[in-house]
Amino acid sequence: MTDCRLNLRPLGTPRGVSSVAGPHGVGASPGDKKSKNKSARGKKKSVFETYMSKEDVSEGLKRGTLIQGVLRINPKKFHEAFIPSPDGDRDIFIDGVVARNRALNGDLVVVKLLPEEQWKVIKPESSDKETEGAYELDLPEELCGSHLPQQSMKGYNDSPDVIIEAQFDDSDSEDGHSSTQNVLVDGVKKLSVCVHDKGKEDADALVTKEESTSTSQDTRASPEKSLQRSAKVVYISEKKHSRAATGFLKLLADKNSELFRKYALFSPSDHRVPRIYVPLKDCPQDFVTRPKDYANTLFICRIVDWKEDSNFALGQLAKSLGQAGEIEPETEGILTEYGVDFSDFSSEVLDCLPQGLPWTIPPEEFSKRRDLRKDCIFTIDPSTARDLDDALSCKPLADGNFEVGVHIADVSYFVPEGSPLDKVAAERATSVYLVQKVVPMLPRLLCEELCSLHPMSDKLTFSVIWTLTPEGKILGEWFGRTIIRSCTKLSYEHAQSMIESPTEKIPEEELPPISPEHTSEEVHRAVLNLHKIAKELRKQRFVDGALRLDQLKLAFTLDHETGLPQGCHIYEYRDSNKLVEEFMLLANMAVAHKTHRTFPERALLRRHPPPQTKMLNDLMEFCDQMGLPMDFSSAGALNKSLTETFGDDKYSLARKEVLTNMCSRPMQMALYFCSGVLQDQAQFRHYALNVPLYTHFTSPIRRFADVLVHRLLAAALGYRELPDMEPDTLQKQADHCNDRRMASKRVQELSTGLFFAILVKESGPLESEAMVLGVLNQAFDVLVLRYGVQKRIYCNALPLRSHHFQRVGKKPELTLVWEPEDMEQEPVRQVRSRGWGSFSRVPLCACPPQFFVSPPLASWGAVATPPLLSLLLPTQCMPQHLGSPVGFQIPHEETSTAHPHHLLWARAFLYCLPCPGDTHCGRNGGPWGALPIPLKQGFNFWGPFKNLRKTVDPPTQDLVSNGVHLWHALKASPTPQFLAP
Repeated sequence: MTDCRLNLRPLGTPRGVSSVAGPHGVGASPGDKKSKNKSARGKKKSVFETYMSKEDVSEGLKRGTLIQGVLRINPKKFHEAFIPSPDGDRDIFIDGVVARNRALNGDLVVVKLLPEEQWKVIKPESSDKETEGAYELDLPEELCGSHLPQQSMKGYNDSPDVIIEAQFDDSDSEDGHSSTQNVLVDGVKKLSVCVHDKGKEDADALVTKEESTSTSQDTRASPEKSLQRSAKVVYISEKKHSRAATGFLKLLADKNSELFRKYALFSPSDHRVPRIYVPLKDCPQDFVTRPKDYANTLFICRIVDWKEDSNFALGQLAKSLGQAGEIEPETEGILTEYGVDFSDFSSEVLDCLPQGLPWTIPPEEFSKRRDLRKDCIFTIDPSTARDLDDALSCKPLADGNFEVGVHIADVSYFVPEGSPLDKVAAERATSVYLVQKVVPMLPRLLCEELCSLHPMSDKLTFSVIWTLTPEGKILGEWFGRTIIRSCTKLSYEHAQSMIESPTEKIPEEELPPISPEHTSEEVHRAVLNLHKIAKELRKQRFVDGALRLDQLKLAFTLDHETGLPQGCHIYEYRDSNKLVEEFMLLANMAVAHKTHRTFPERALLRRHPPPQTKMLNDLMEFCDQMGLPMDFSSAGALNKSLTETFGDDKYSLARKEVLTNMCSRPMQMALYFCSGVLQDQAQFRHYALNVPLYTHFTSPIRRFADVLVHRLLAAALGYRELPDMEPDTLQKQADHCNDRRMASKRVQELSTGLFFAILVKESGPLESEAMVLGVLNQAFDVLVLRYGVQKRIYCNALPLRSHHFQRVGKKPELTLVWEPEDMEQEPVRQVRSRGWGSFSRVPLCACPPQFFVSPPLASWGAVATPPLLSLLLPTQCMPQHLGSPVGFQIPHEETSTAHPHHLLWARAFLYCLPCPGDTHCGRNGGPWGALPIPLKQGFNFWGPFKNLRKTVDPPTQDLVSNGVHLWHALKASPTPQFLAP
């Protein structure tokens, strides 16, 4: 197996890119600068063009001689940047740092097209990613549907709204149209899973050289379709990048230069940010004399200036974060880079909160609201959720119909318009959910107490109540302010148990407390009725042409003491999640129509444009080449194609997962907007949901857009005056919400990536099957199916005898000839094309250990396995990897339904032995699980084995005995069968 390691230090430069990018590159050293410009002697030559005036830019945009768009810089090759083409065609290419003219990733820039002879030439063998750049994949939540429970607070219980995806390619897209199907970053931000092998570095160089950009020398010899429009930045309309970066301090290379005595060099971990001169006075006092002491210290630096005559920006060192690779320093760096305000709320803001605690509802509110406290109303959320902002009710009616209610926390009651609290919430715009914690939009007193719909407590809510037939047809609709008293807090697991046991009574001890006014049977019936109606609503939505792109989403189990990840698993999206999703969608659509009818010029809505034309056409061509029966004519047609099974072999679901991944890339970003600013109502539509109007109403605790919508709805119902916001002002707030949601989504992904990278580092070798996404001439890209991670595999890093790239028609094909394990065998020939194909044992991090079973423990039936391997691999793959003198036969029938989240954290145990049945293994005992022998601290394990017959996962971490042996426990059915040595 190839030797891999987790590199906790930032990579020096993107692969294949020299650390010296040339006279104008951000990687140019001070020595280069001195030799080129003679440093301080004489007049400095300008590196960058002077920006155009605001007036000239405005005129150029009107005449169409200038183009405005959001700048995207390729994270793999930072000299390449792109902006979207206004006509939806191929992106406009911006070649090099000089052409970027000091703009940073995410900035809103204005560009001027270069003469045609300077446009990029697209070679016939080029892949789409070379012409489209790196979009940051951030699919609209309504398109993805599912959500992931958070470790600390709530897990976005209106499913369509937020997910945490395992798209660790630094090229995501709520704008959904990532064309990075061949640009798959191997790691996440500073934490990268990389092959520590010279062959790979050589491969990188080869790939980069062969994929390098060229410009047209003779446009007459090149057909028009082989040129990509190229441009240069002439103005920055809005600096959306925070101008903050995390990275490392270095001394300047030229010790004799004047700069050396004044500045240190800050090297950002994100290579899309330039290197920065920072004054030595900002640096630690002993940095100049002891620079190596700070080699692994992570700092935050903010750019304060970047002059026209300098390759480097000037910056201010803001803070020392701590050691690179540790969770909290890395997390703080991520938050800072993306401009997330994680400071404590000021006293001025806290003064806006109710001061007399415990707070009770004022008597006058009861006369203004509908009293629903006697109704059977309950919440369904992740088990760890503390900010409960929605509840459901379902009351059977005498005529066979149902009164169904969605009840949302009335956050706007506690956030007075124009108050300091309102202003800070508007600025933050969204809560930011990390793997280990949350950065709240509102003070915790509101998020977790006053607004949160805790059971058996009177709460202020805003409700939408329908009269529905059993088939989900709406017969009546009511909006209004209410007071509720939730009778219980159900988890998704509780609701799922009720759905799966429609005729059985759920034992009281398996349910949360229920208020005395209601019974568990009453709650159970309400859940079943909601489930039946939700199924009908869902079926009708897809009949009406909705689209859903389910992507793999990682969830982590964390050690309670250290906070380190113990293991990860793909979050399972079940009927209980779908139940909540359907009624949240229904409420959001109902409120959108209500507010738009009342205030056609002032409604805050959410639109989702159709897929990007050029990228969709490319995907259609690809599917046609591969013989895939895909219909892209509409969202509904695409959804129908995706729901069909691709083949009947064991890889059919994997093919569907890969195709879903590819279909996500042309998708555009869903956006908040003010209805009075957008003239064409056809552009109001939501492509994924295939509905004319949509908004966000159901999560005001964590989204400021929902607070604004609550205020509009209150005005529409006559509770208050229309908010004092002109359409243009409302649109600016909508734009800000869009920006902060994008940043929040990116931070969530980086947090997920950080924890995944640490898990890989801590847990030894990980192996998993992967499916090929695409091939290049020196490498191929795969989707690691177990985790949803994309990874580029370089040919020169593999034990190959040879490899050969060719095109069969338009289809690229890469032939790999493997070195045989036994030199007497013939080489193994493997052909990979851009399309379906699988690779087993793709190393994420490999450092093969030795495994032992000592004679005393062997007699007890202890099992030695590689760290984490059996947790993350189908167990039938295990025997070939066992290195101990004894082997174990593992029942294969258990492997397909293994649940990685049913695991032990073995670091707390001295030994773990297969358990033949004992009260220590799970709360109810039984012949499943592992019997722990605790360490000195007396750790006891109590589960969580819910569906024990489907659990074969061992602990994730090695056990060390006498500093030598690696011990693991294996759960199997009923116990591993001992085979003689």
